[in-house]
Amino acid sequence: VQLQASGGGLVQLGGSLRLSCGVEGNFFSINHMGWYRQPPGKQRELVASITSDGVTNYAESVKGRFFVSKGVSVNIVNLQMDNLKPEDTAAYYCNAEVRVGDKAFPEDYWGQGTQVTVSS
Repeated sequence: VQLQASGGGLVQLGGSLRLSCGVEGNFFSINHMGWYRQPPGKQRELVASITSDGVTNYAESVKGRFFVSKGVSVNIVNLQMDNLKPEDTAAYYCNAEVRVGDKAFPEDYWGQGTQVTVSS
C-alpha cells in the first residue's frame, strides 16, 4: 500500500490550493483518511480527516477555510484550502488507516510530504 499525494505550492495570502491523495495497491478497506501538517520546527498536527462514512473532523485553526472530501473513488481524499494564511505554511502529509485483508488489523500509512507556502 502506498499513498500518492499531489498539489501544494506557493500562494499569496488569501489564496487557495487543493491537495489530493490516493491510496494505491491492494487493500481490503480504508477506515479513514486525512491530512496532517508539520510547520518548520514544530510537531506534526492533524489538519482534517474523513471517515469511510463521511464524518469529518477539523483542527480549530482551519475550520471554515479548509474542506476535506472523498473523491469519486473511495481511495481518494481531497483537501480544499481557501483563505490561506502565512501560518498555514507547512509540509502537508496524507494519512490513511488501511486494512490490507479482512482479518488484518488496521494500520497507518503516510504519503510523502507536499509543501504549502503562503506568502504575505
